[in-house]
Amino acid sequence: MADTSFDIVVIGGGPGGYVAAIRAAQLGLKAAVVEREHLGGICLNWGCIPTKALLRSAEVYALIRHADSFGFAVKEVAIDLKKVVERSRKVAGQLSRGVAHLLRKNNVAVFDGHGRLAGRGKVGVEKDGKALADFSARHVILATGARARTLPGLEPDGRLVWTYKEAMVPPAMPKSLLVVGSGAIGIEFASFFRTLGAEVTIVEVLDRVLPVEDEEISAFARKAFEKQGMKLHTSTTVKALKRNRDTVTATLEGGGKGWDIAVERVILAVGIVGNVENLGLENTGVKVEKGHVVVNQWLETGEPGVYAIGDLVGPPWLAHKASHEGVVCVERIAGLNEVRPLDVTKIPGCTYCAPQVASVGLTERAAKEKGYQVRVGRFPFVGNGKAIALGEPEGLVKTVFDAKTGELLGAHMVGAEVTELIQGFAVARTLEGTEADLMHTVFPHPTLSEMMHESVLDAYGRAIHV
Repeated sequence: MADTSFDIVVIGGGPGGYVAAIRAAQLGLKAAVVEREHLGGICLNWGCIPTKALLRSAEVYALIRHADSFGFAVKEVAIDLKKVVERSRKVAGQLSRGVAHLLRKNNVAVFDGHGRLAGRGKVGVEKDGKALADFSARHVILATGARARTLPGLEPDGRLVWTYKEAMVPPAMPKSLLVVGSGAIGIEFASFFRTLGAEVTIVEVLDRVLPVEDEEISAFARKAFEKQGMKLHTSTTVKALKRNRDTVTATLEGGGKGWDIAVERVILAVGIVGNVENLGLENTGVKVEKGHVVVNQWLETGEPGVYAIGDLVGPPWLAHKASHEGVVCVERIAGLNEVRPLDVTKIPGCTYCAPQVASVGLTERAAKEKGYQVRVGRFPFVGNGKAIALGEPEGLVKTVFDAKTGELLGAHMVGAEVTELIQGFAVARTLEGTEADLMHTVFPHPTLSEMMHESVLDAYGRAIHV
């Protein structure tokens, strides 16, 4: 393949990389993507999308099990795990092909191989150890994503001890399961397997599950998980894993004592580490700290003409954050005047367990630690007509305001479909909305979104339905 020149070469075709390339093409820049595995990256192929397909199957199963409460008699419901997994993989495959179509539509060149910096303004591509091409590029965006973090002594083996990849394509339903880590990934898998009948134990080293969420929401979620039969151990560590023929014995330690539990499978969900290896960063100004590339507010590294986005540059590890960073990075390169740096406090986070959890902005504790005087509003799902009609009366909407200015500092939710509702508060955060703006907004009835309004009203002593 002859040497080719591009305005922008993106190394990595995940949700950050392919979006950056398409935006570059829209702005008239000649763009290319180098991807070594699958377009769409981990998110589309092994993360966000296929896990949601699995969780949708679990949700349907849960509804069928409670069909009698909706007036239906359903008997002999069986789980076909193979079909559940096949559907998930089919969804991922369809969307990966869709990304390829979008790149072709926007005239973005795609190269199958591993990309790395090969000198100032140069990118080399190799496949199976063989050099394929060398490109010249005025700008290079590193978007290589991240992989599952492992811990000494707890290394996954793909059979008894799984990462998210093995958990997504289980050959059989384990009767018992230990999930190490209670962040979004761990909780979503715990929810999926528990709903389908597995006995699930969760171990979290910190003092609460879903530790990045507001403490009140974490506590509510924990009660819901325990009601479902999950066993949760917080402030607890896994000291060792003994791998037997078909089971694993885990030694746990917490509260000044230790004990063993035996399970069929273990899922490790203890965070991620950036894919910084073999990118040609040596002898460049690119700095790596704690497994992630260091960038400034414009996603620039310490090397002129080299940028980094997405999971590679650190938390929050969210696909929509990566995509937005890709757009900011490219628009800055293109010289657009209206470009604004990304404010991570305006990025909504979602966990698709049952019940769902979603949030944006500061938690109540974080707001107070920053010196704000706060007003807090709450509204329970049980006070909402649509939630009761759906058979989903368990949940909570919480809002946090600056008592002096009325600015919405944060919003936190747990319950049915809150991952869809949170965007309303995300828009309010972006527009720097106040309690007055939200109070004067008319919310449709009957909807779950009415709880958002009531929570705002409650913060100011004006709630109607509680």
